[in-house]
Amino acid sequence: MRFLVTLALLGSLIAGAWAQQESSDSKKAKPAPAKSQEKEKDKEKKAKPEEEEKSEAKADTLKPGTGDKEEYDMAEIAPVVTQHQITLDGKALKYTATTGRLPIKRGDGKIEAEMFFVAYTLDGQDAAKRPLTFAFNGGPGSATIWLHMGALGPKHVALTPEGFLTPAPYRIEDNASTLLDKSDVVFIDAIGTGFSRAANAETSKKFWGVKGDIDSFSEFIRLYLSRYERWSSPLFLFGESYGTTRAAGIAGHLAEQGISFNGITLLSIALSFQTLEDNKSNDLPFPLLVPTYTMIAGYHHKLPADLAQDMEKARKESEQWASGEYSQALAKGDAMTPEERNRVIANMARYTGLSKDVIDQANLRINVAKFTHYLLIDQKLRTGRLDGRFTGPDPDGLLDTPFFDPTDAAILPPYNSVFNNYVRTELGYKTDMPYYVFAQQSGFDQWDWGSGIQGFPDTATALRQAIVKNPYLKVLVMEGHYDLATPYYAADYTMDHLDLAPKFRQNISFATYDAGHMVYLPADGLKKMKKDQAGFMEKALGQ
Repeated sequence: MRFLVTLALLGSLIAGAWAQQESSDSKKAKPAPAKSQEKEKDKEKKAKPEEEEKSEAKADTLKPGTGDKEEYDMAEIAPVVTQHQITLDGKALKYTATTGRLPIKRGDGKIEAEMFFVAYTLDGQDAAKRPLTFAFNGGPGSATIWLHMGALGPKHVALTPEGFLTPAPYRIEDNASTLLDKSDVVFIDAIGTGFSRAANAETSKKFWGVKGDIDSFSEFIRLYLSRYERWSSPLFLFGESYGTTRAAGIAGHLAEQGISFNGITLLSIALSFQTLEDNKSNDLPFPLLVPTYTMIAGYHHKLPADLAQDMEKARKESEQWASGEYSQALAKGDAMTPEERNRVIANMARYTGLSKDVIDQANLRINVAKFTHYLLIDQKLRTGRLDGRFTGPDPDGLLDTPFFDPTDAAILPPYNSVFNNYVRTELGYKTDMPYYVFAQQSGFDQWDWGSGIQGFPDTATALRQAIVKNPYLKVLVMEGHYDLATPYYAADYTMDHLDLAPKFRQNISFATYDAGHMVYLPADGLKKMKKDQAGFMEKALGQ
């Protein structure tokens, strides 16, 4: 399984120096300056003496095969609380930022991990009426830097209007489309990403899987509601990519514990992996990719003139062909006649912009790696996976680069640089520990996906359970037309197969964007996303 890098995404060895948090007996943690304190035990388990103000970074890698065992101090330190103001639509918004970590404990009270978060709360509001949104990215193995600094937070990374890379040094600016005027927002980093860490490498494994991940986020939400006295607030979830897998699971899990949400936003969804991961016995993802291939080919002027002149019509025509003739052809397999096969090859070339020879050699099954490699091969360029609008030459050469996503190369440096400066200078969270945009050990291939007997990973079932248990729950699906990581047609297929009665199905709405996986990268996409989310929340709250 290699598909959600978003943000996605990945890893090698975890560890690191830890920014700690100090526990508070009250439900609200008291503000205090953040300190980065660390303990490291040697093989004889003799503790090294700590300096009063320790901020030095320890070696941030584990040492397999040496017998060394690195342990991280799980003592709490109170979050850092700072005051800020931005101007939105000519109106001053004064807000409080709370930056720190909350503990994830065992039943006996021992802290096993600490999860980093940044919470933005609008000043002067009644907490009982003020909406509260928990937001997170996915991967699995991605920090929530993308939604935080690209979409929902009060500040965001400055890019070109199209969402493309600008020259370094990178800048931060006020986010005119922040969600803060509509909802308080808590951004949470998964364990092993950002500044979130477990006590040691062995304990980390407990959280690096579908179930453990859902459990840790659910516990974080419960604890946040308790410590900050937000049990009476209207509650929302906002997940992106694998974050939608998580959001659906959280909704189902917390419904069983008596915690309900008013609304869930699923951006670039990945709930049913059968729609996303092909293998020799699963052809379903191939037809669901074709409409996105059509949109990307049109963007790069690779479609026939009759399709290119009306992309909305071309998209719908592509959907009909993919669900009809193409799906039927794949179902026939080797039983296709030569005439049927040639007709499918010709039509597929028409809707994808690829050559007939490439389609023939791929046995009619074009996966993402093949499409991104061959669409612009005449220009020696590869198109993006997370966002098909992006292009770039292969780093190791046209025929020697196994896979490359130009989108990653364009967005990682500005987001990483801007956030590392922002969290220290504006939010006042001082630490030498590295912020892991992508986990160092808990990537897609290392993830515990559960029992293979049950088939492909799936949290669509958990979402259905949450929906039918709460007839007031609203769900918004956001999807980008240029997204090859979680194709929009696969999202539609998943939501159309939840087995919901009409009265529940009417609680699901859709928003589409001329963008990729991160629909908020283009300036127009960000504005539309804010408008769509604001309207969705008003509907969910019955306003």
